[in-house]
Amino acid sequence: MARQHPTAAAGGSTRGSTDIDVAVVGGGIAGLTAAHRLRAAGRNPVVLEAADAVGGRMKARRVEDWIVEEGTETLAVHGYDATWRLIKETGLDRDGGVLKVRSLAGVWRGGRAHAGTGHWVGALTGGGLSLGGRSGLAGLAGSLVRQAKEFDTRDPGGSPLGTKTVQQLAEGRHREVYDYVLQPAVATGWGWDATRSTAAPLVSTMVSTWGLLGWRTYRGGMDALARRVAEKLDVRTGHPVEEVKETVAGVRLVCADGSVLNAREAVLAVPAPLARRIHPGAPAAELPYLEASTYTPMIRVTCLVDRPLTPPQRRGSPSVYALLVPEVEDGRISGLTFEHAKAANRAPSGAGLVSILTSPAATRELIGLPDEEVLASLLGRAEKYAPGLNAHLRQAFVHRFPYAAPEATAQAVRLQREFLARPVRAVEYAGDWLYQRPSSEAAVQAGELAAERLLSRS
Repeated sequence: MARQHPTAAAGGSTRGSTDIDVAVVGGGIAGLTAAHRLRAAGRNPVVLEAADAVGGRMKARRVEDWIVEEGTETLAVHGYDATWRLIKETGLDRDGGVLKVRSLAGVWRGGRAHAGTGHWVGALTGGGLSLGGRSGLAGLAGSLVRQAKEFDTRDPGGSPLGTKTVQQLAEGRHREVYDYVLQPAVATGWGWDATRSTAAPLVSTMVSTWGLLGWRTYRGGMDALARRVAEKLDVRTGHPVEEVKETVAGVRLVCADGSVLNAREAVLAVPAPLARRIHPGAPAAELPYLEASTYTPMIRVTCLVDRPLTPPQRRGSPSVYALLVPEVEDGRISGLTFEHAKAANRAPSGAGLVSILTSPAATRELIGLPDEEVLASLLGRAEKYAPGLNAHLRQAFVHRFPYAAPEATAQAVRLQREFLARPVRAVEYAGDWLYQRPSSEAAVQAGELAAERLLSRS
């Protein structure tokens, strides 16, 4: 188990001043990766996590025999090299810790789910598109495949798409390409407004992962890897950091309980807006990118049901675990995940687990309201996508993420290269926002980068 000290400073009083090697602020997968790499290189990192458990946006908890996942996460066989490296180093792959997802993603249209979104099955069945929509999608896919080698997941601004938005990518194509493919793809998984966010991170991700082929999930829940990495680290949960300041001797960290930690170096593995707030003295050259790296919020409602519900589908269709709901079909619900169809152990035998994701517009409206009002707004509306949801509901949980996903605006993508090329300093950063790609792979890559940069100072 990770060594967890709720509030105590290393080797001293909570009110005192203590010297540590590297302070990693944030116990999500980016911060844990940075600490893992630093420890492997002989350094002594200390992870300071504000919450009572590690995982960040990749958290899960057990409620009776259900595994309730607070966020959304799967991992691909292709394009997740850094994540698989971490999985293998921690042995999570050797004890059945990773499972194959045997059902598909699908899109809602005409009163039912159409399986095969992002998969070769969709190419055969049409995936809910008309002949014109299929032709338009094939044309777009063909043009992107020809340029595939020019897309780099770590450098979206350097791709042929530059800072073109998701909406602009669809211009000149059949309307269904936007309405039933691109818009729901970014709204469901990432909470993006397709008129604001750039297309390059989406396209580079799909190119690197070969679409939605060969996806996996963690047997123990989405925080399984975070918990495994944390086992061999010095992790201090319930330890929020309020301010970070570079000093002549290194880095001074002021914690919420009033304690002060003096570290040789630090990694801020938190969303960019939080990094900007707790590091007010960040160099002027870093500020434009920190301020441009805005986030989209998300709401996820997890429903424990006493039977395994399924969305309406044509008889004989492959089962759907992730249902994308286009804005033109709803406008308040952007998608649902049928967790028991993703991994059988998410719910007890004979039961089910269904999650509801709100649209970007609904998220802005609901995120500050009490749970009861959020549930009242969504549960009735979700009934058509998961028939029987309300009759068989055992319990529901509302999960709010003010900083769910970096939204990869044109300004952020434009500034990214210069930020990554900045001089190495005592305070470094980690998080998926460094690559403007909302995924655990981007977070792991950023954690590795932060460790590499600090080690280069030694």
